[in-house]
Amino acid sequence: MEGLFAFCVGMLTFCGIYLVLRARTFTVVLGLTFLSYAVNLFLFSSGRLRFEGAPILGTAEAYTDPLPQALVLTAIVIGFAMIAFIVILAMRARADLGNDYVDGRSPRSSREKPSAKEKS
Repeated sequence: MEGLFAFCVGMLTFCGIYLVLRARTFTVVLGLTFLSYAVNLFLFSSGRLRFEGAPILGTAEAYTDPLPQALVLTAIVIGFAMIAFIVILAMRARADLGNDYVDGRSPRSSREKPSAKEKS
């Protein structure tokens, strides 16, 4: 179970980093979401992974640490607020710039050769 869990966290991290490095804002937002999920799972796993474990004493024989679960709940709320802010920022940039590229320029326009007027 720990191996599968580590694979999932690693895959979410890989996908998140790959998507953050793309040029469009939607993929950046999606990548940040994947990275926040990966961090939340990593924090959750720091309290030990048990099937029968409960974070409240006396409710089960096995005991897990409740602190990482509280941290993950806080991180979920903060991550949701951060993603909402980034989505609003991306929508504003698209309205102002007319495209959804991170730097505001499409790759096609950056590949065009500068005109004679711009060279001088």
